[in-house]
Amino acid sequence: MGIAKGMLLTLKHLFRPRVTTQYPDQRLHTARRIRGQQFVWKEDKCTGCATCAKSCPHGVIEIKTIQSSITNRYIVEDIIFDTGRCMYCGLCVEVCPYNALFMGRSYEQAQYTRQLLWANREILSSPEAEPSAYYHEELEAGIPRQSLLVFDEYSQELTVGEHD
Repeated sequence: MGIAKGMLLTLKHLFRPRVTTQYPDQRLHTARRIRGQQFVWKEDKCTGCATCAKSCPHGVIEIKTIQSSITNRYIVEDIIFDTGRCMYCGLCVEVCPYNALFMGRSYEQAQYTRQLLWANREILSSPEAEPSAYYHEELEAGIPRQSLLVFDEYSQELTVGEHD
């Protein structure tokens, strides 16, 4: 009897449309406060205080600064994130006193080699990078609502819904 129930359940799900095959053709909107596998850095707001690097539990942030003799301020010469070791906890974003660092919304950061997992200032300040509203609630209005794949058992159709 148990085998018959198992086979019936298998046959019921065998002819359902597959949910995972939609991904390359249709990209979903992520949650507004996602801690994606990306960082967005605003160079104009950063003062080089390195508070983000000091707060990182794994030490994945490296900041090199020089002191300007004219303005007597620090200038960020280089900033590097080792995203291969990062656990995306968001502590660096939370402690930034000048709101210069944001979590990104991208979740497609797979690479073939470890050397490609390093994010430098060009990658961090890229105009294509979309900041997340994680710890920055003021950005929520400009980010689209999260889309979810929903399977309707009665109509046997896969639809895209929205959710906050």
